[in-house]
Parts: sequence; C-alpha cells; structure tokens
Amino acid sequence: MANLLRERRRKLKKVQKENKAIFRAYNKAQKRRIPKTAYLKEMEDKDNVLEIRNLQTSFFTDVGTVRAVDGVSISIPYGKTVGIVGESGCGKSVTSMSVLRLLQEPQGQIVGGSILFNKGDGKAIDLAKAPPKILNTIRGKEISMIFQEPMTTLNPIMTIGKQLDEVLKYDNHNKLSRKEIAKKSMEALELVGIANAQGVYKMYPHELSGGMRQRAVIAMALMCDPKLVIADEPTTALDVTIQAQVLELLAEIKDKIGMSIILITHDLGVVSEMCDYVAVMYAGRIVEFGTTYEVFKKSSHPYMHGLMRSRPTGQAQGERLYAISGSVPNPIQLPDYCYFRSRCEESIRACAKEYPPTFQLSDTHQVSCWRYMEKGGAS
Repeated sequence: MANLLRERRRKLKKVQKENKAIFRAYNKAQKRRIPKTAYLKEMEDKDNVLEIRNLQTSFFTDVGTVRAVDGVSISIPYGKTVGIVGESGCGKSVTSMSVLRLLQEPQGQIVGGSILFNKGDGKAIDLAKAPPKILNTIRGKEISMIFQEPMTTLNPIMTIGKQLDEVLKYDNHNKLSRKEIAKKSMEALELVGIANAQGVYKMYPHELSGGMRQRAVIAMALMCDPKLVIADEPTTALDVTIQAQVLELLAEIKDKIGMSIILITHDLGVVSEMCDYVAVMYAGRIVEFGTTYEVFKKSSHPYMHGLMRSRPTGQAQGERLYAISGSVPNPIQLPDYCYFRSRCEESIRACAKEYPPTFQLSDTHQVSCWRYMEKGGAS
C-alpha cells in the first residue's frame, strides 16, 4: 500500500512539473508578437462562414492532460444551421468555446488545428492563432454566443438595458449617441418578441421570467447582426412551450438577417426540426456528419443508433427506456482503438486495432466506423 502511494505521488509530481513547463512556454508565447502570416489564411470553400480543421483542445490538470477535443473537423456554410449532438462530456461546449477562445487559459489551450473564419473574398482569419486584439474585433460583432444558462450570463446588478447598451458601446464604430444606442437596444428586444421593450429595458434580470431572460440573452447576441451565432443549449432551463417559442424565434431571425447557427443540444427532436446538417460527437471526436435526413434516416454509426433508440417515443407503455451500456472512456487515457468499442453492440475485429478513419458514404455523409471500410473511401 505504501509503495502504491509513493508511486502515485511520484506520478503526480511528474505531471505537475510537465504542466509548469507548458504554462511557462504559454506565457512566453503570449509576449511574442504574432506575425500576420501566422493567422491570415484562405478558406477552402468560400461558401463556408467557418471551417474547423483537426481542432485539438486540452486541459492540463494535476492528474494528467484531458483531451477534451481530439481532432474535430467541421464546416459551417453561410445561412445554414449545423447541430452538434452527443452525451454530456463529449466535447460539444468545449468545441464552441474554442471557436471564440473563451477557454480558461493556460490550463485550457488549443494545442493543434485551425479555426478559419471567413472575412469575405475567400480571405480568412485563423481564430486559433490570432492575437487578442484581432479576436476582440470578431467576438460579439461577427461571431456571438448564446450561453446555456441566462441567469449566470446576465449581470444581476445591472439593468437589461445597460447590458445591451454595453455591446454597442464596446463596438461603437458608427459613433452613436446614448439615445441612439438605447433605441437600438429596445429594437433588439422587440426583434426577439418582447412586447414591453421599454419596460424590460429598465428591469433587472431577477424581475424577468426564464423565457424573458433567454430572449434578452438572444437580443444581446444579435445586437451587431453577426455572421455566426453559437447557441449552446439555449433552451435547457426553459419549459416546453417557451422552448418552442425561442427556437421558432431563432429560426425566424436567422432567415431575416441570413446568419449561420451552430446549435448545441441534447434534444434530437429540436435538431431534426431546426438543423440543415448534424455532427454527432463522442469522446472529443465527430463520429458521424451529414445532412439532417442522412443522419436521422440513414444513421450509420452505432453510437447514433444508440442515441436514436434512447429517445422516449410515448408509444410503448411499461417498457424500460433503452440506455447505451457502459461509460465514456477516461479522456486522460484514451485508447488507440475506436473509443466506442467497449460500449458497441455491433463491433468487429478491426475495431480493436486502431481508431477508424473517416469513410465518405456520400458527398455530404461521412462516418468514422470500421463497418463501412468497404462501402466508402477513407478520407
């Protein structure tokens, strides 16, 4: 027992020493001037507003390195909604936070890959490498985020109006007066379906219902007419009726201003109604991607099969709801083979050898599963 404790302490000290070296290197890199050539790139497809390529995000903890996002590649076309689904802890929110570099650094860092944001004419900025000064011109203005819980997003000691005004004051390139800013804030509240915009403008967050707070958060995200909105489970804290209203509202505004949406949610019903494309995430990787029809009607990965079977249908009464057996692998010690193998009911011998590449089943449908090695070419 004493030997085991000594070995554990030795390993912990080694990890802490490695983390200190990583943090020192990060702090040195922050002081260096980043040349434009490092973050000014070109888009692979000019019709995409965002291209994430082989994104790797890690968290350096005292017990080891957590590979929260482990090689994610996904494209977001202009004017489309892309849904990201998966179990809790699969890396959905960390992927979205990585896009805007909202990670708690230096413990959480993007350690590899690129995030290309289309600035127009095919020119792009790699958000993974851009300096903070450049990022601040994009956050909120061109890419905005609707966070999961409105009560923690809004400042409880500031009125709704002041918090909305701050968005325009921070990026007041049009030199608007206070009255003009207040008018625009009230217009944003009206846009999200708040009838008493003038009254809500003067209220504090605790004076509003959950649905009204969520609408105020959406108004804040839309203040500068962004090209892309990241909605991280925007309806989790709301009842079913308000959920439907908020999602309908997002769809209407998307069509009005032609923005793209990344929708992160556990609700497969919401995804099937709202999204044009769906990415299925498991243990930090995308295991299936395609159009909504392809992923729901021609689902190919056993993990997606499990998620579909886990939905309550309301038809069979008295039957136990299906659940995927087992648990997600430890993100500190991920295996070399398929991460889903130990929980898969359809595994084959190849699954134990190495992690499967991406197999292209159609122009828009791809899957990472060895069962399709003869059906589609690997990419």
